[in-house]
Amino acid sequence: MVDRGAERAFIGSFTSTGGRGIVLASLDPDTGALTATGVVDAVDPSYLAVGQAADGPVLYAVSETQPGAVTAHDIAGPAPRPLGAPVPVDGDHPTHLSLGQGHLLTANYGSGSVSVLPLADDGTPGPPSTVLRHRGSGPHPERQEAPHAHQVLPDPSGRWVLSVDLGTDSVRICALDPATGELAVRSQTALPPGTGPRHLAFHPSGRHAYVLGELRPVVTVCRWDAAAGALDPVGEVPLFPEGVEGPVSPSAPVVSPDGRFLWAAERGTDTIVVLALDGTGERARVVTSVPCGGRWPRDLVLGPTGTRLYAANEHSGDVTWFDVDGATGVPRRAGSLAVPSASAVLFG
Repeated sequence: MVDRGAERAFIGSFTSTGGRGIVLASLDPDTGALTATGVVDAVDPSYLAVGQAADGPVLYAVSETQPGAVTAHDIAGPAPRPLGAPVPVDGDHPTHLSLGQGHLLTANYGSGSVSVLPLADDGTPGPPSTVLRHRGSGPHPERQEAPHAHQVLPDPSGRWVLSVDLGTDSVRICALDPATGELAVRSQTALPPGTGPRHLAFHPSGRHAYVLGELRPVVTVCRWDAAAGALDPVGEVPLFPEGVEGPVSPSAPVVSPDGRFLWAAERGTDTIVVLALDGTGERARVVTSVPCGGRWPRDLVLGPTGTRLYAANEHSGDVTWFDVDGATGVPRRAGSLAVPSASAVLFG
């Protein structure tokens, strides 16, 4: 079997606002250019993930609907093949998913919960074995009236599951029992009230994590102790100078493979903010920002080579790619592909 993972992309797009579902694209490895090649039916696929089953890779997507669901497609062959019907996650408006210890994990924004779905040998998800409901609220009267789980992902060691909650200004560190699928909170890291954490990204060393605030445009630098499962904030870096005018809404953090740079997509200003990291990964400083190539960059990811960035610009309906200067970390626009209501980009 030929591995085509490095030469293809999957692009989510919101069907409720004119998107087509999951757009398939080929990737030119030399230029980074994307070319649309087909579509996979999915309802409001806001985030995507690829896992490895017994017969090959499987594409998963969350439907950001009420109630929410996940879909699975076998992508080992020339065309994606659905693995059964959509599976309910027992939560509302899931915005993120990831894989860990033989299970599919979803962050359900609307219901403020995390669902754990066991995976069969062929990659088909089953009904949730656990739905972990968050508790709490925050000071923002409209956005933090209740828990809003926005991201769930395993740590680099694979021992822990971290759940980022915008509504409660916190990150929960959980343990997942691979035999039973039970997810239990072991500790909770509080962030300053009103931060509204959306997503986090780990440093390649696995010793630091960077939490991006959506309600306050800041990056919170944290130490991560995988042995203890402890996340400790050690500093905060504003993305913009004080007094910046207009709405801001950061969305996605990305760390370079060499650990020298951190990029943050920012929807209010339609920019990608470039931060330089020191040799330890514990200190960050803003270098500059560049236009995202469209409007409302909902997602930002690295390409397979680690030298290009791809922004899913939801409101302008495109995916724009950038060549990254290896010395400065500054992205330079190189091209774009029209994708109405783009939500997420995944290579695999």
